[in-house]
Amino acid sequence: MSSTTLVAQPRTASGSAAARRLRAEGHIPAVIYGQGMEPISVTIERRELRLALSGPAGTNTLLNLKVGAASYPAVVKELQRHPIKRTVSHIDFLQVNMNEAITVNVPVHLVGEAKAVIGVGGLVDRAVDTIEVTCIPSNMPNEIAVDVSAMQPGDVIRLSQITLPKGVTPTADADLVVVSVLHTAGETAAAAPAAAAAPAAE
Repeated sequence: MSSTTLVAQPRTASGSAAARRLRAEGHIPAVIYGQGMEPISVTIERRELRLALSGPAGTNTLLNLKVGAASYPAVVKELQRHPIKRTVSHIDFLQVNMNEAITVNVPVHLVGEAKAVIGVGGLVDRAVDTIEVTCIPSNMPNEIAVDVSAMQPGDVIRLSQITLPKGVTPTADADLVVVSVLHTAGETAAAAPAAAAAPAAE
């Protein structure tokens, strides 16, 4: 779990024109909300946000949001992006209780080299980019590492086969395919002559 401090400024102006002006000045409109609190409209400096989320946890970084004299432990709930430029246009921050479980999507990272698969021209395919889990904020993992070095052609790795950190519980079905092996065109072409050369059954 990674955490960092991010300073936010209270935002009073609302509306599309005000939001466009803020973005042009290098700021991003945002809102902080959570159980037991009134939503707070703020702005974040684009550069500071980029730095805060540049660690290994990315958007799952536990943030200490400073707004004036107040501090809010929070995570990024949603990043809204410009449809063409893909720049962040708005952020939803969720205030968290450090003793209560939250639901987050954790990136899947493949570890190792599946030599048996590569040897026959196959490809290891990450079937999902993230896995949704529940955990308390302090247990939030930066990533879920999946070792693929022992995979053979035709293998799949399901969610039930992955060991998650203590206190981290997946929300998806245990049979969810996380990693699979793909057959490439070269592998299929190589298999065809071999099948043609095989003697017919008597």
